[in-house]
Amino acid sequence: MCTGSGWTDTRVRAGERWEPPPPGGGGGRGGGGAGAGVGAGRPSARPHGPLSSSVNDAVGLRVRSGILEQTGATAGVLQSDTMDHYRTFHMLERLLHTPPKLLHQLVFQIPPSRQALLIERYYTFDEAFVREVLGKKLSKGTKKDLDDISTKTGVTLKSCRRQFDNFKRVFKVVEEMRGSLAGNIQQHFLLSDRLARDYAAVVFFANNRFETGKKKLQYLTFGDLAFCAELMIQNWTPGAVDSQVDDMDVDLDKEFLQDLKELKVLVADKDLLDLHKSLVCTALRGKLSIFPEMEANFKNLSRGLVNIASKLTHTKDVRDLFVDLVEKFIEPCRSDRWLLNDVRLFLNQYSASVHSLDGFR
Repeated sequence: MCTGSGWTDTRVRAGERWEPPPPGGGGGRGGGGAGAGVGAGRPSARPHGPLSSSVNDAVGLRVRSGILEQTGATAGVLQSDTMDHYRTFHMLERLLHTPPKLLHQLVFQIPPSRQALLIERYYTFDEAFVREVLGKKLSKGTKKDLDDISTKTGVTLKSCRRQFDNFKRVFKVVEEMRGSLAGNIQQHFLLSDRLARDYAAVVFFANNRFETGKKKLQYLTFGDLAFCAELMIQNWTPGAVDSQVDDMDVDLDKEFLQDLKELKVLVADKDLLDLHKSLVCTALRGKLSIFPEMEANFKNLSRGLVNIASKLTHTKDVRDLFVDLVEKFIEPCRSDRWLLNDVRLFLNQYSASVHSLDGFR
């Protein structure tokens, strides 16, 4: 039954939390004639309690889709059928909390392709919502803010709760697991590769508590930050730094962060700073649209980058990583009207030139 109607897809696409029906609620089959309540969108057999508005909204949506005319059903039958779907979804939701159970259960005859659809849609999230909670602790304190987040983003409160609970559930399952973070999520929640990697970014940000809510960071989308998370997981975690270590992707490698402190010599030693600048400028002369600005501001930019890197052994500085990058590097580049390609060329040459310096070869 749950796969025979387009209502399954409609409910999941809407991103609503599937709420259980109230005890004794729901209308019986066959109540009311075809003309009763159809025009007004209020079928005669109405459920009672907190679920009534959701069911009636769903019935109204189905009426407007023309299903009564297509099937010849009465409004009462439509009401009863919709309530049946809600009851079914209530039972399905428990299985969706642990997706492998959905695959192995025998109660619901759901084709594999539709099972995959249900799982994917249930765990899909709104970018506007995730952007508001990204980097925050997935705790009761944050959950209390969901009313305000719902108002700010326009995402329904039910959907906000579902998405938050999904983030928290995934986090709890994988936070202590070794190996690939995205791989663990994909294995235990049967998500697509893309969605698993997005959840990996959410877990990574929540674990390291990166600050993303400051006003100056609001121009960054979830996609921007997820891209950063993926690169950091690939390059800054224990397993990434040492291929022989099968460690957790959620943590930054402490030895790697400690090693970054050695970069301070790049700005503390005047001769080394001048030599580094000379190497970068020689390589980029004629290649940057803002070469004069880069040459004049090189030392300030270098100090900004090195100071950020050398302080990442402190928890607070890790949390403020993106704030510091915007303040000390991105905003100065933006004020000098750097193009994206200018930034890319500069950073590539900046890091490559270091290997030509004594002590870094």
